[in-house]
Amino acid sequence: MSGNVSIDLSQDLPQDLLESIQRTRTATIALAKLPTAAKNAALEAIAIALEQQTEMILVANQKDIAAANANQLSSALIARLKLDANKLRGMIAGVRDVIRLEDPIGDRQIHRELDAGLVLERLSCPLGVIGVIFEARPDAVTQIAALGIKSGNGVILKGGSEAVHSCEAIALVMYKALEELFTKQGGVSPNVVQLLTTRAETLAILKMDKLIDLIIPRGSNQFVRYIQDNTHIPVLGHADGVCHLYVDESADLEKAVAIAVDSKTQYPAACNAIETMLVHRVIASKFLPLALPALQERGVELRGCDRTLEIMAINPAEASDWSTEYCDLILSIKIVDALEEAIAHITTYGSKHTEAIVTENQAIAEIFMSDIDAAGAFHNCSTRFADGFRYGFGAEVGISTSKMPPRGPVGLEGLVTYKYRLVGDGHIVANYTGAKAKAFTHRDL
Repeated sequence: MSGNVSIDLSQDLPQDLLESIQRTRTATIALAKLPTAAKNAALEAIAIALEQQTEMILVANQKDIAAANANQLSSALIARLKLDANKLRGMIAGVRDVIRLEDPIGDRQIHRELDAGLVLERLSCPLGVIGVIFEARPDAVTQIAALGIKSGNGVILKGGSEAVHSCEAIALVMYKALEELFTKQGGVSPNVVQLLTTRAETLAILKMDKLIDLIIPRGSNQFVRYIQDNTHIPVLGHADGVCHLYVDESADLEKAVAIAVDSKTQYPAACNAIETMLVHRVIASKFLPLALPALQERGVELRGCDRTLEIMAINPAEASDWSTEYCDLILSIKIVDALEEAIAHITTYGSKHTEAIVTENQAIAEIFMSDIDAAGAFHNCSTRFADGFRYGFGAEVGISTSKMPPRGPVGLEGLVTYKYRLVGDGHIVANYTGAKAKAFTHRDL
């Protein structure tokens, strides 16, 4: 990332927004050079400020909730939008968890002598400026900002219009905390974190491939697809979260019921909640009468295949149900004849996010976890564990279902790249070619 950020862009973009993004890029260059202690001090200042301003943030969130109810937004979206004292405590704890994580910047991955006096290093470094566009989740503001600061990256945040009051309140608290600390002792500039509030700004930053290094969209299938189709900036994310739970013939039924209920109902609006449950035919007549009432008690609408309807009187499933991400208290159920059919169904309809099996047969579990093509393959546990905080990442900026890394919950390690640094003493390639070519030593130091 060059120190000269007065970039002449050919696109017809708002000058004030360009200048604002350039300020973030300039601040990011300085951030990349800061020691760990300075970054951690900034994060602690943010955590303290959030604690002090809890009431103000909750009042702002209530404005968003009231507007969402008035506009009859979906229950799933309102669930994502809502903040309470517990969520705020979790947000603050997440910031402090990031403080405790190892600094990922400056890690020497390769240290190699190519020849006497010619030494190669590969060092981890920040990506640069990251634009994160998300719907309805105001708690994402602190998660992303904390990970950005710790990893040396500037962040441009754009929350959904339904969360504008909440996001503005949280961003203001963070900005003032950073500004006060920066004025007193330097360190992290408040310009490293910026919040955008309009759709026009979102469309504009998608064109800023000279200033923004990565876009991370978090939201619905349609939303993520739109971002992917309308920018030349690299995009990290996932468009779907169609997750499955397969209950094998060797499952412990009590264990399977608990996992099914948690995977669906603990937070149904999340992308790691299950949308379809597959059940082996051998145990279906015993398992379904246990599991389905437990799910219904928690308000889950059930939709079953023809074989499921022969066992339990629930709504019939349509063909479209198998590929639908409900993000709500709805679950489709299908009875399968064997592990291979379950895997084939997941391969056809899954989104490569998180898939789980319940079984006491270790060999079956190993086949499932090996053959399933997904960022997460789980055995005898809830799909809801697919989360950066629960993985010990401190927080996450998003989930990636791409085959290329980073994959799954993206924390600090997913926000760094590396550069090769080669130091010589007048070395030239000509001396290593031809009939009398010198030999490289290629000695790891």
